[in-house]
Amino acid sequence: MLIDWKDIDTLSSDKPLLVRRSGFDNERSERLSAAGSGMVRVQGEREYTLPLAQIKRLVPPRPLLEDRLWEGNLDAKLDMKRNQNDVDEWKLKGNTRVEHGRWRHVLSGELERETKNDRKVEDNWELEYDLDRFFTEHWFWRVGVEQAEDEFETVDRQRIVGTGPGYRFWDDELGRFDLIGQFNRVRLESDVADLAFNTTSLELDYKRLLWGTRLEFYANAQLQIPHIEEIDYVLDSEFGLRYRLNQWARLSLLYELDQLRAPGQTVSDRHYLIGIGVGW
Repeated sequence: MLIDWKDIDTLSSDKPLLVRRSGFDNERSERLSAAGSGMVRVQGEREYTLPLAQIKRLVPPRPLLEDRLWEGNLDAKLDMKRNQNDVDEWKLKGNTRVEHGRWRHVLSGELERETKNDRKVEDNWELEYDLDRFFTEHWFWRVGVEQAEDEFETVDRQRIVGTGPGYRFWDDELGRFDLIGQFNRVRLESDVADLAFNTTSLELDYKRLLWGTRLEFYANAQLQIPHIEEIDYVLDSEFGLRYRLNQWARLSLLYELDQLRAPGQTVSDRHYLIGIGVGW
């Protein structure tokens, strides 16, 4: 249940809480006591009265994490076929983020394996780490690094290092919406030759809880414009639904579209993942 601050007259709590006001600083309170209309009295290292409208978040302190916000998802797919050909395919895809004060750490990755008649036909992995530094509640600067390897593609290794500004439209109990623009250095490696070039990219990160908090819709997409004539653009996108079974288990439906546009041709790669996942 979500309640707007304007619908609360006052509140009280006998348990310790971390109070985040407008901005990024947290203050520990030993207890909250009722005050006048639209106000609450915070009792901790110091005692003062605070307007409810200035409170951005109330969370109980946790061991090790303290006031850090930690969330993540891990989705899994397993497909076994037994007919003319024996095919075993499994895929893991996950992401996690930790936010503390003005810093946010984002880690995502995936791992895929497939065998056909005991012969490996797919073997790839991808890992990405981003570090965000917030200057206001909305504007931040991102530095990121990404590496991907694929045993069965012409380009068997890819590295990307990028940096640029981002804007957070919102991030609350119902979801989030970020846009990030970056300048990147890309290096592609293969048995034939290596290639390095620069790109400009725009990335979208969107999540929204629906049907109370039972259903989650999310979208992640990145459009890169390489600074070379051989490639017009590269699109990496992912859209998904997660249905919450309980506090940690979800049913997941994911759709991925990877597209590369070059003069005279467009190459698209689509993937679907239906499975079960965990969230925290």
